[in-house]
Amino acid sequence: MTQSTLHSAVTSQHSAELRSGERFTFGENWRDFLRTVDESRIQVATESLKSMLGVTTLEGKRFIDIGSGSGLFSLAAHRLGADVTSFDYDPSSVGCTLEMKARYAPDADRWRIMHGSALDPAFLATLGTYDVVYSWGVLHHTGQMWNATHNVMPMVRSGGLLFIAIYNDQGVWSKRWTKIKQVYCSGQLGKLAVSSIFIPYWILSGVKSDMIRLRAPWHSLVTYRKNRGMSPWHDWHDWLGGYPFEAAKPEAIILPIQQAGFILRNLNTQFGSVGCVEYVFSRTES
Repeated sequence: MTQSTLHSAVTSQHSAELRSGERFTFGENWRDFLRTVDESRIQVATESLKSMLGVTTLEGKRFIDIGSGSGLFSLAAHRLGADVTSFDYDPSSVGCTLEMKARYAPDADRWRIMHGSALDPAFLATLGTYDVVYSWGVLHHTGQMWNATHNVMPMVRSGGLLFIAIYNDQGVWSKRWTKIKQVYCSGQLGKLAVSSIFIPYWILSGVKSDMIRLRAPWHSLVTYRKNRGMSPWHDWHDWLGGYPFEAAKPEAIILPIQQAGFILRNLNTQFGSVGCVEYVFSRTES
């Protein structure tokens, strides 16, 4: 199958999933997020990447961003000196990454952007191996999280790093969130109903938390960008509509990956909350 034929097939499947309510419009959400991107967000994203990977530079390293979304972290890796490959299943997300590159790294010749799926081993095999394989909050949205995870692990070079973030499994609440996300993705009425319930609740909860801590009531919203350079509005919609949706407890992620020849190097848990647990593994030297 040629790259053009593969691109067409992946695009057709993605469009069908959107029409049937089986998938959230991640790319549209990222495109709106692009309006908020500035140098301060880029700097926060870059520093968060350095911190989790435990590096000061990626000069001379190959970095792949699996499910690149807005392209913010591909840009961060590029600024750290990496040779970057980005791909996403959502054509609109591919467009966002291209736009990010056009705005902030138009002359970058070591940053390629592609359309593809983490569920396609044949496609992944064409990309080679990398010093850093990065997939933040993506694999659990493929609809086949475990297959996707196993597919990307061979892309890590000996001694390289695997940086993934997976939703924390909250048991019965994860099952309830799955239903809520399905309603959100069912159409405009579902999106409006879910958003009108949860977003005001989260805003008021933030205000209450700030006031209890004797801070300005808008403090949490204003400082949210310090969390990886993200935006609360877009993260809220990503959470409410992020479907397909799977989750896993840390031990369900850590043990199988360690048994596959990796060592856990860094871990950022969510203390039982709904957020993503961040894992950084290194592949043992062969």
